[in-house]
Amino acid sequence: MSFLWSLFTRKPVLRQFALLDAQGRCQAFKECSQPPVGDGWVEIEEIRLSWMHHPLPASARISARSAQSAHHQPLTA
Repeated sequence: MSFLWSLFTRKPVLRQFALLDAQGRCQAFKECSQPPVGDGWVEIEEIRLSWMHHPLPASARISARSAQSAHHQPLTA
């Protein structure tokens, strides 16, 4: 029965984040539904372990505008 309920419940969308140090090098990754608390976390497109302890490529970041879902925008008439 729980399987049937799981078909109709929404699962939280997981987003990927990277923790950057003062020099912009990647120190940690995190996948969660809400942005992590604290300074230095940036949202990224995907997690790549090869970025660890290296500068994060600019193309990996998600801009704040594109990170917002379109269905959360207020409707205007």
